[in-house]
Amino acid sequence: MEVILKQDVDNLGYKDDVVTVKNGYGRNYLLPQGQAELATPSAKKVLAENIKQRMHKEAKAIEDAKKTAEAINALEIKMITKVGKGNKLFGSINNADLADELAKAGHKIDRKYIVIQGGTVKATGPYSANIRLHREVNVTLNFEVAAEVAK
Repeated sequence: MEVILKQDVDNLGYKDDVVTVKNGYGRNYLLPQGQAELATPSAKKVLAENIKQRMHKEAKAIEDAKKTAEAINALEIKMITKVGKGNKLFGSINNADLADELAKAGHKIDRKYIVIQGGTVKATGPYSANIRLHREVNVTLNFEVAAEVAK
């Protein structure tokens, strides 16, 4: 079954992609959830026209994402947190915490577009995260988790 995605779907595709899925997945999940529509010939023509009209806006969005990527590459993020024995954190640091740190630095990025390599952080040390700014622009952010100095 061919469907046109109305929004980004993890491990399947991005908005306005025409993808082939199994009949049950399309009929029972994607279509009722409003995440896709059937890829009929008329829907494909409408999609092609919409994509053609959005090409200029898309180029500007990619350019903005590249500028943001350069700014993020220049950042040095050091997260200070409480630790216990063996440099283990009290709690953990996840993509929401990293999104908050980026917001403090002036880059508002939704946490669902941030993936910390190795999952959540539970110890001090250097880490990296992949940030998707646009479907064509990804950036790797290196950050450090350090122990809070006792007073």
